Amino acid sequence: MKPPKRRRKRKIPDPGIARLRPGGFLNSRIPVSQADKLLLFDIDGTLVDTEGAGLGSLEDGFFNAFPHCRGKDFPPLDLGGATDGSVVAFLFEHFEIDDHDGHRELFFDEYIIALDGRMGDFRNRGKGRVLPGVPELLRELEQRDDCLMGLLTGNIEAGARLKLRYFEIDHHFCFGAYGNDHPLRNELGPIAIDRAEGMSGQRFEPQRTVIIGDTLKDIACARAFGAHVIAVATGGASYEQLESGKPDVLLTDLAKTDEVASAIDSLFQ
Repeated sequence: MKPPKRRRKRKIPDPGIARLRPGGFLNSRIPVSQADKLLLFDIDGTLVDTEGAGLGSLEDGFFNAFPHCRGKDFPPLDLGGATDGSVVAFLFEHFEIDDHDGHRELFFDEYIIALDGRMGDFRNRGKGRVLPGVPELLRELEQRDDCLMGLLTGNIEAGARLKLRYFEIDHHFCFGAYGNDHPLRNELGPIAIDRAEGMSGQRFEPQRTVIIGDTLKDIACARAFGAHVIAVATGGASYEQLESGKPDVLLTDLAKTDEVASAIDSLFQ
């Protein structure tokens, strides 16, 4: 089924990426010559809890982009560790919409508008939160000369930046690998490593890389390219479920900065 002619494009909120090239800031290099540990953080369920803003925005954005589909049931989505690229492919197949760049751009534009509105509304109502210990941990790691921090997330880049900006932790991350880079999460690790090199001028091998996430898919992603992984039971997966994935380190949360820092260091001893 082909949707009607595209409507006049609405203004897209700036998620704080005006200074970004794909994957990172425009300034060519970051002076991190002493860094020998690459730390790649997931977002939802690891750093922040948006209390469903992302899921609701996907639905709102979809029906705003393709209003001829209104009245049809929106399918249930399992977003834990999924990429936005794979979600849109599923939705297009479900609603019989041609999957091409024009339709993806239309959908993601409307998604960002919806996400911006929901995040603003949630903030005004006191919903959503940075997870315990995250601000303190990020500040601590940022002060360390031996660590470079980035993102590895299923969010598209604009969505990732928007979420982090609302919780005022976006300044800690200047590059990442995102759900619009590849639909398969397991392919994002090498992309993140390449981006880290582009930012720092230094090559980080997988064995010097740690993924920090809250799902079994984060664990599988790390294993797919030979990285270490710290799982944290602050998202949808229980401690027992994460334990079954055999992460290198399993934490209940990131509340104790010293404990998390020690866990990171233990992976390189």
